[in-house]
Amino acid sequence: MNEYMRPCKIIYVLLDGVGDLAHPGFGNMTPLEAAKTPNLDFLTKKGCMGNVLSVGTGIAPQSDIAVFNMLGYSFHDGSYVGRGVIEAIGSGIDFKNGDLALRGNFATVDEEYGIIDRRAGRNVNERESHELCLSLNQSIKFNDPDATVSIVPTISHRVVIRFRHAKYALSEKISNTDPAYSKVDGIGIARASSNKETIMQSQAEENSEAANTSAKLVNEFTSQALELLKDHPVNLLRSSSGLKPINGILARDSGNKFPNLEPMNTKYGLNVGAIVDMPVEIGISKVLGMQMFKAGDVQDYETKAAVAAEKLNDLDAVYVHIKGPDEFGHDGDWQGKKHSIEVIDSSFFGPLLRKLDIQKTLFVISGDHSTPCIKNSHSDDPVPLLLSGCNVENDGSERFTEYWGQKGRLGLMMGEQILGQLLKVRMKSKAN
Repeated sequence: MNEYMRPCKIIYVLLDGVGDLAHPGFGNMTPLEAAKTPNLDFLTKKGCMGNVLSVGTGIAPQSDIAVFNMLGYSFHDGSYVGRGVIEAIGSGIDFKNGDLALRGNFATVDEEYGIIDRRAGRNVNERESHELCLSLNQSIKFNDPDATVSIVPTISHRVVIRFRHAKYALSEKISNTDPAYSKVDGIGIARASSNKETIMQSQAEENSEAANTSAKLVNEFTSQALELLKDHPVNLLRSSSGLKPINGILARDSGNKFPNLEPMNTKYGLNVGAIVDMPVEIGISKVLGMQMFKAGDVQDYETKAAVAAEKLNDLDAVYVHIKGPDEFGHDGDWQGKKHSIEVIDSSFFGPLLRKLDIQKTLFVISGDHSTPCIKNSHSDDPVPLLLSGCNVENDGSERFTEYWGQKGRLGLMMGEQILGQLLKVRMKSKAN
């Protein structure tokens, strides 16, 4: 095969939570529409646009199931193992089949366990998180002497909770204590937010000893954590500094077994590397057999661009998950989300375009889900999709925005369909 016929290399970028809705602060534009994005505009004018429902109609997905779908893996048969397991794998916690893993948030709650801030101000530092988890691991004891728990800090307010029973397997058939999310067939789904949310009691979702025991353990853990965190030295110091206390834990997305999925290199015939930062994305990359590369901290976009361009020399594709817009969407910070998008455009896409030959590279850019600032949560709104560069003809699109996504030639796609579309574009011969 000569160089002219060689399949395109692929750069696949997911911008976490980038999709949004019109905001009055921008004159009813979205943050993407209001942002100055000359590099994304350049790519769009050489590409074609579409819209993507990452998981399905009416589903406001969490990032884990959204990313799996955007990478070509769906779970219509109800076989998904749950975000708790994926984050357990991503954080390196000791986990085995029959354990029960949940994703947790450190939160700020009032005396009636009403949720004041589900992320404890989003300013939990590494020292605080480790000290609190150490205290909980040392102090929590269950009425059942055969049950144990381990809580592991990951990043900021995020933790992984793993329950284990010495005599039998625990069940994932329990409800969340986090009221912001429900669970359907193992898939975490964002619920409409309310101003009067409280920590919920976990309920068994089937009448079995394992499910009843699992719900009971989660509830014992939650109540003991509330008491242990209330007057913890970390919180006394935070209160004296005017910071919100870290005095509650919200748990969600239980799972009790390892996933069994075909690796990407065999499923799609692609040798794919990944640049990821968060435990959930690390877990996904491990499960799908993607080689992972360190590329600075979460917001070190220039390093991520440099590493992506370098590693693409030896791989068919590099997947890059960029955190940033999502957090501002959750906080309702529309100006912050616009600024985040502009920084990513200048600090990631700018250097990336300078390092790669657009004629030989297929750029694929989308989001895992929408996180509208006016909703402060994930939504079921579609996200824009851009294909640009190698083998792609412009469809008249001018900017990477929700508007042009709706008008683009690609139409409305499901997340699980994207990899198939990429393979067709990648192998198309320019000679034809």
